[in-house]
Amino acid sequence: MKKLSVKDLVEFRYKSDKSKKTFVNNLKKDKEISAAEGGGDYWVSCLSAISQGYKLNSLKPILERKEDLNKRYAGTEITKTKNMYKRNIDILSNYENFELAKLRPDKKIEFQIKSKEDSIMSLKGVELKATPDHVFTFERKDIDEVGAIWFVAKLNGLKKEELGMFTDLLYRYLKSHYSKEFRINPKYCIAVDVFSKQNVNYSQLEKNQVAPILSKTLEELKKMI
Repeated sequence: MKKLSVKDLVEFRYKSDKSKKTFVNNLKKDKEISAAEGGGDYWVSCLSAISQGYKLNSLKPILERKEDLNKRYAGTEITKTKNMYKRNIDILSNYENFELAKLRPDKKIEFQIKSKEDSIMSLKGVELKATPDHVFTFERKDIDEVGAIWFVAKLNGLKKEELGMFTDLLYRYLKSHYSKEFRINPKYCIAVDVFSKQNVNYSQLEKNQVAPILSKTLEELKKMI
């Protein structure tokens, strides 16, 4: 059975009943079920630069990547490629003056090495891909805590509750792999929609400030399998 991304679940929510059945049948057959924006590589230029900027707490990787993409944009006549470059450039432009520190604890943080084997999470019998950009640990009030951040790109952005699905999975990822050694800080369990610059942290889900819809979506999907 195909392993799903959270983006696949977002797409599933918008499908008609007939299309949902086709989606599930393809899932059983391990067939490709989503071709949104040409796949994950479509946004890799902006996402990798923002991720690196976050790790270094510097805008330099963002500015350098934008300059590089502008050159690539000017150097091609292929419309599809130019559109891809332009969309990545537009997102990077939104982050030229962004205060990345707002999304980090005001403590010394240590970035953890992530294992690819840990990226598959089984929820309600469905295997989901959890691929945060960074997992980091820090000390607060003599307690070792862990947080994580996941930068996400989708054309036209995500609704708050959709972004919350990424946050929900991210928290479960931390709970599964890091909670024995560290206390999870829900404020710094964050998913960021780079298209709209919105972010949702897990404390917002705990307080019902953002509707938690991951389990509900998985339950609907599971009933059709």
